[in-house]
Amino acid sequence: MLRLRRIQAALLAAALLAGAACTPAGKREYLSVAAMPPGTSWYVFGATLSKLLEESLPGNLTVEVIARGGGIGNPILVERRQASVAISQAATAVWAYNGTGAVYRGRECPNIRALAGGLNSVWMTALLTEDYIARTGNDTLEKALTSRRPARVVMKPAGSVVPVVADMLFESLGVSRRDIIARGGDIIQVASNQIPTLLRDGRADLYIESSIRGHPTVTEVTTTVRMRFIDFPDAVLDQLKGPGVKATPMPQWFKGQPGPTKAVDMGTVLIVHKDMPDDLAYLITRIVCEQKDEMVSAHKAWADFDPALGGALDNTGIPLHPGAARFYREKGWL
Repeated sequence: MLRLRRIQAALLAAALLAGAACTPAGKREYLSVAAMPPGTSWYVFGATLSKLLEESLPGNLTVEVIARGGGIGNPILVERRQASVAISQAATAVWAYNGTGAVYRGRECPNIRALAGGLNSVWMTALLTEDYIARTGNDTLEKALTSRRPARVVMKPAGSVVPVVADMLFESLGVSRRDIIARGGDIIQVASNQIPTLLRDGRADLYIESSIRGHPTVTEVTTTVRMRFIDFPDAVLDQLKGPGVKATPMPQWFKGQPGPTKAVDMGTVLIVHKDMPDDLAYLITRIVCEQKDEMVSAHKAWADFDPALGGALDNTGIPLHPGAARFYREKGWL
């Protein structure tokens, strides 16, 4: 009973921390999970986590999925206490925590903490259409971006980590968006559901994406358009890798991959505010780690998650919340 009271008190504190309201009549308490729009693996993760939390915590709790944000915006939502829990790339969590890079300079998030890292790998990948390769002979990333006939690049809009990494990629090859456009290429940023149509219609040549096993847009693109995954050059890999970013090949999962693809893994981590009550952070961490099978049944991308490594700094990128650290210590994993 004491444990339950502590959890209920923690829930109330967390609800207030996240800026959520309780209805006077029902005295319901709300927690929010920042994910991404419906149709993404992160939305599936957020919805599944919400279900598990509601099943494991007191009956007056409602967990809501914030179906927006993404790798760039979610750390800011947690820092501003507009979300109780959020899914983030390990790389963007590091950038946000340290206030580094153009995105987080002046918007640093020193109060975010990790619950579990290594939830799944997220590879930044590049695909060229076979039509573009046949038309230009540009069959590598360097040629597609630096030649006299540069590719028309398509990717997701601002808010996703993709445009941020794309700019880093361009810079590492000595080009820029303005330079690509000046030489006859293009930079097209649209919602994920519009990307397959643009490629099928021949209005884009190079697709940059954050890919995971079973990624719906990448799967649709590679099964309806003749595409070829292209390796990131070693020099680019060396320049991109760092805290939260690992130079790791993406396994051969999609049509258009002749083998594993040289890419960078941005990682995935679950984050909260440092002021989340320890008992609640402990409980969420325990649910994620001990009910991994539920997560995998919802989306196969989580199959590679190793709970024993969930607290490792290589996977979180940022410090653990004390409640999460207690869970890993009890398990002998920290």
